[in-house]
Amino acid sequence: MANVALLALGIVMATVVSVMGMRLYLLDSVDTELMGTRDSIGGSRVTLAQIDSLSAFAALTDRFPLDSGDTGGSSSGTGSANADSLVSDGIFVVVGTNGQATPVAGLTPTANQRALAAAVSDPAALVRDDEPHDLRVRGAPYRVTAAHLADGTTVLLATSTDALHDVLGKALKLDLTVGTLLLALLAVLTMFSVSRRMAPLEDMVETSTAIAEGDLTRRVPSSREATLEVEQLRVALNTMLHQVESAYRTRERSAAQLRRFVADASHELRTPLSAIRGYLQLYDKGMLTDPDERRRAWDRMNGEADRMGRLVDELLTLARLDQRPELRLKNVDLSRLVREAAEDLRIQEPERPVSVAAEGALLVRADESGLRQVLGNLVGNVRTHTPADVPVRLGVERVDGVVRLCVADEGPGLAEEDAARIFDRFFRAGGEAGSGLGLAIVQGVVLAHGGSVAVRTASGGGLAVTVTLPERGVCA
Repeated sequence: MANVALLALGIVMATVVSVMGMRLYLLDSVDTELMGTRDSIGGSRVTLAQIDSLSAFAALTDRFPLDSGDTGGSSSGTGSANADSLVSDGIFVVVGTNGQATPVAGLTPTANQRALAAAVSDPAALVRDDEPHDLRVRGAPYRVTAAHLADGTTVLLATSTDALHDVLGKALKLDLTVGTLLLALLAVLTMFSVSRRMAPLEDMVETSTAIAEGDLTRRVPSSREATLEVEQLRVALNTMLHQVESAYRTRERSAAQLRRFVADASHELRTPLSAIRGYLQLYDKGMLTDPDERRRAWDRMNGEADRMGRLVDELLTLARLDQRPELRLKNVDLSRLVREAAEDLRIQEPERPVSVAAEGALLVRADESGLRQVLGNLVGNVRTHTPADVPVRLGVERVDGVVRLCVADEGPGLAEEDAARIFDRFFRAGGEAGSGLGLAIVQGVVLAHGGSVAVRTASGGGLAVTVTLPERGVCA
């Protein structure tokens, strides 16, 4: 409603200025005519005796008609009423030395003339003043001035301003009426405009309330009447809500993964600890009397301890990857790492056919220990989950500005639902051996390098894992 208040203030100020200007203009017209009559009387050098003569009186009435007001107290009847007429809005009166109205040309002063003479306390001061004064005669407003005749007689001249005030009152009423109508119209238009412009904000409040109640899918709808600023706010709010929803979903998913990870890790660590505790209890109770049994128990405990140590190392590796560690980047010959990994596999499993496509040198900007761990885990995954005579292919190439490393085997492959979870931590398809962290570590290392890893497999069709490193990590 600030616009309405400002318009009201403007209308009031404009009305005051216009009425004051009109009053000054109309008063100036009245004063100009009144002062012109005064100057004419003063410059005519007329005496009261001359005015008493009919000819002088007729000449004077041509210049300034006498008052036609109240004729009460006149002994001359109709003649007296005409003598003090000033076209119904002026009074001419001669004031004696006692300040009372005196007869002119034998005519008795009217009630208006006597009232004017009584209202003026100092006629001489009016003669000296250059401007007329405001005065009320019998309750009516007048502008009054005075002049001296040639013989020193004082004459009072007054013009009614009642019509002027009536005009000003009508103008004021008209201005206030028009202003009030304008204010009412502006108030209605403002309320309509505000209601229409507030509709998008109400939608935002409703959407925010729904989101606070748990509906994260709500968005602020578009509005045809929205201003540019409101539309920009709507787009920004919807973008923020999308990010909030994504962050909330990510947090929920991460929390669920963390709970599952903690449960799986607890289970994986509990198994070797239970085995070690069991053998120690057997030894403590003296039940391992045979040297072969003690040796077998000792080997099993060492094996479980090694398994637990590897599991802890893998968990620490994943924890460091989750914290986005700073990589020690340098130029690494990926072809050399592939050939070394293939050679290690041949030594560990001489009967397995291994083919390598990594000729020459292929330099990448990467962390060498991380890439070695990726190759080691991929090759180890092949050893663990495929028979010893299944062929394996290792290859690396540069295609369209990226480097692709592929490790493929011709083993039993995976079902579609297992392939979708192959990078989940502690996932082991079909209850196979291992910790289930190898491919999760591969994915973590590759993502830390800004790359990606993908799997191509089918039940009975083998498994191929492809690692892609981005172009920015490639050095010529």
